[in-house]
Amino acid sequence: MAETPSPAVHEKRHAGDLPPWRVADMPEPLPFNVKNLFRTIGPGAILLASSIGGGEWLIGPAAAVKHGMSVFWIATTAIILQMVLNLEGIRYTLYTGEPIVTGIMRLKPSSRFWGTLYSCMTIAQLGVPALAASCGPVIFAGLFHRTGSPADYGTVLIFTYLTIALGVALLCFGGTIELMLERVSWAMIAYIFIFLTFANVMFVPWSNWVKVFWGFFPVHNVAAILNGSISMTEWIQTTDLLLLGTLAATAGAGGIGNLTISNWFRDKGMGMGSLVGSIGTAVGSEQHTVAGTGVVFPITPENMRRWNTWWTYAKADQIWLWALGCFLGMFLNVNLATALIAPGTNMEGLDTGTQQAAAMSGIWSGFWYLALLNGFWILFSTHLGNTDVMVRTVTDIWWVASEKVRERNKGQISRLYYFILLLATIWGCIAVLSGEAMSLFKFLGFMANLVLAISSAQILIVNTTLLPKELRPSYIRRGLLVVCTLFYSIFFYLMASNEVRKFFAPRPAAKQAAVVLVSDRYVG
Repeated sequence: MAETPSPAVHEKRHAGDLPPWRVADMPEPLPFNVKNLFRTIGPGAILLASSIGGGEWLIGPAAAVKHGMSVFWIATTAIILQMVLNLEGIRYTLYTGEPIVTGIMRLKPSSRFWGTLYSCMTIAQLGVPALAASCGPVIFAGLFHRTGSPADYGTVLIFTYLTIALGVALLCFGGTIELMLERVSWAMIAYIFIFLTFANVMFVPWSNWVKVFWGFFPVHNVAAILNGSISMTEWIQTTDLLLLGTLAATAGAGGIGNLTISNWFRDKGMGMGSLVGSIGTAVGSEQHTVAGTGVVFPITPENMRRWNTWWTYAKADQIWLWALGCFLGMFLNVNLATALIAPGTNMEGLDTGTQQAAAMSGIWSGFWYLALLNGFWILFSTHLGNTDVMVRTVTDIWWVASEKVRERNKGQISRLYYFILLLATIWGCIAVLSGEAMSLFKFLGFMANLVLAISSAQILIVNTTLLPKELRPSYIRRGLLVVCTLFYSIFFYLMASNEVRKFFAPRPAAKQAAVVLVSDRYVG
């Protein structure tokens, strides 16, 4: 994709307790034009396919039906803040060839401390395959033309395991894992957006389009709190904070995925990433290793010219592909759901897709299968991306942190990747039994808020201390990273305090029984 200069330069630069960076000139990017744009971008497609999943298919419609459109300023704010966060992680990777988590590991107190913390947060957020658990009911409904009941639990579980197996199989082929994910992601998002656009045009009245669109911008609840017509306490008590906190996280990439975009930029060979290496697939690849440390470039006019072109590609990938795609994905899903599902409907049973499919099949029976196929691709694309995100993040952390790990795997990072994938698959098959899918997904959102709150502050530190002054973010971008930290810290606090309060609050017997019934609707 780009001309790669020799990195055989003896100069090294130190940062943190990890090995020092090597130094080489930045690779020459393709000249910026429309043709080369589509040849160069692609990581944003992987992240978009991963993003248009639980947030858009499950959480967005559930929040709209339960609270109306007045809360969707949260989604708009989240997408903008996460876009800035993504680009700042990518900034570090274009300069060093290292994923942003490696940059965080270069901070004090030590690489082992931050590597262990991020490994734990990654496993906590993505260790339970909530999206695979969501695929099971969709497959069941498509095959049996009805929503599953508790008696169908075993059958739905089999479909969940088949979904997990399909994800593992795809991660084994394609040359590099990034290339395989990119190709599959383009195909899946093409079907998703074509179907959603067609369904919205066919089934949603124009008045609903206008109402939903403007719902992403007015901050009705904030205005109500500021003018005193509703108190903050009253708003908290009448709002499903766990649901809205999950919306805040999953309207975009949702936590660890925001950081992994930089790993895919490295494996795509963008910026200095082509001098570092990529993770190859088990079948059909000769590329199986990644350098234990990154390569940076000296600040020269020629390197800065190349940097500016790479940065232009990165902005196009994240602004026009990922961020715009996230907004359209959320809008189209919510627009369709609010037109077809009655306000106040209980969405905890994850039957969003079956309700929409049933409404559309009244015109033509084939819509039942097309709608559920769309739902499957939405959920499966996120499951596939989340699987790679979890395994890739843990793999890269320990590949960089430990020379012994590199020696035991004979310098082949793919061996470590697939060993962790095997462990993650075994654990996922057990963990998926731990609860119904919506509860699992809300826990994912809870952890994602914590990851976003911490990482946005650390990325600000990394990019303003480890990068040369010429490459550091503007003060506006720095301010947005601070806002991102505060935004997700507030949601994490509200979600945590709300759950603690609910845990200690006395429950009437009737409410306890209702909770049991909701939990039993695993296959609903």
